[in-house]
Amino acid sequence: MHITHEFKVAIAAVRLASTVTQAVQKSLVTEDTLQKKDRSPVTVADFASQAVICKALADAFPADPIVGEEDAKELREPGNAALLDSVTTHAAKAQGSASQDDVLSWIDRGGATPDGKTKRYWTLDPIDGTKGFLRAEQYAIALALIEDGKVVLGILGCPNLPANNSGGGESGVLMAALLGQGTISLPLNDATYDGTPVHVCDIQDTAQARFCESVESGHSNQSDSAKVAQALGITAEPVRMDSQAKYAAVARGEASIYLRLPTSAQYREKIWDHAAGAIVVQEAGGTVTDAFGKPLDFTQGRTLASNRGIIATNGTIHHKVVTAVGQVIG
Repeated sequence: MHITHEFKVAIAAVRLASTVTQAVQKSLVTEDTLQKKDRSPVTVADFASQAVICKALADAFPADPIVGEEDAKELREPGNAALLDSVTTHAAKAQGSASQDDVLSWIDRGGATPDGKTKRYWTLDPIDGTKGFLRAEQYAIALALIEDGKVVLGILGCPNLPANNSGGGESGVLMAALLGQGTISLPLNDATYDGTPVHVCDIQDTAQARFCESVESGHSNQSDSAKVAQALGITAEPVRMDSQAKYAAVARGEASIYLRLPTSAQYREKIWDHAAGAIVVQEAGGTVTDAFGKPLDFTQGRTLASNRGIIATNGTIHHKVVTAVGQVIG
């Protein structure tokens, strides 16, 4: 794999953000916050993660727009002074020092809206899988680079994902893909850029397949997913996890199908929810389309406006899965 400057900067940024989110999770997520369903810890981690990644990208590529999930408007509200202080504390610790104004400006770097004329931009989900983060389960930091409408680089930082498919090894995996050069798995907390190639599974019989789907039923139509599984002859229990860690599971062969079926006719997926994960699967040998077999279109702004739903597979069974989905959802 030819390691580009963009690749090194992106990996370092996601690693730094991972240390921030892990620190927030360790210090702020408690039994009390879980019982009260207090979302403030993930809010702190979300903003701090975006701040440090946007700063790293701005330092290295000052002309590049960044399409992030968050903006700093909420933090500027008078009633959120304590929240801003906590975000600043965690971001400053990662950077060495930072003022509140620094942190607010870094977060706002993620407010770009691309159009069909935007040749190159980054898209970032600073924490994908907020409920997984609060449960100390799976979440991901997802960063991708898009050039001329194509995802050319994708990084998934998965702090709680086991190092290998069997669940063994130290938790914390970084999955990185470059267009045309494959996908590698790296330790999350090392400084290396030299990883291990990963590949999707090679099954061709859909009855041997295993689904990977969201823990939260509101993210995908799980009733329709069950019907698709039945149509394909799948009997194995699905792998359920939050976030784009599902893409990582498909990329390294832990699962062979990830479905995110439309929950309404109006909803459109956000680009930061899929750009990094999609290239990680594709460069591992898999296929990613929308629910009707169309390629994902990253030229439509901040959403996949011309697509509905997501199907990611190991590739060999993709057409069969698309056909089954079409039979179920029409």
